[in-house]
Amino acid sequence: MKVAVTYENGRVFQHFGKTQMFLTADVVDGDVRNEQLLSSDGSGHGALAVLLKQWGVETLICGGIGQGAVNALNEQGIAIIRGVDMDARMALSAFASQALVDDPSKKCTHHAHEEGHSCADHSCQK
Repeated sequence: MKVAVTYENGRVFQHFGKTQMFLTADVVDGDVRNEQLLSSDGSGHGALAVLLKQWGVETLICGGIGQGAVNALNEQGIAIIRGVDMDARMALSAFASQALVDDPSKKCTHHAHEEGHSCADHSCQK
């Protein structure tokens, strides 16, 4: 199974729609193989779902994510594990050992992204 993790500075990036890099890997029989860092090439929000599908991703691990992006990922058949805040490689290992659980309460609830906004702002649930 191909898995992607939102990635920044070695950690799970906390704002899916602003993700510039993904750590991808194949998870086979509890092992993490073929890790790669891939660029989103400036794609954002809904376009990221299509990009992940093109890469063959079946599961996304992320921090915060809005409902529009969740819908776009669902349309592409990509499972989501949200609310993860740890080292990205540790997240892959935890997924491989079936230790990660989706937390739907960890979502970004705003609709407009003003300059300087981050998911540390009050409008995002962590």
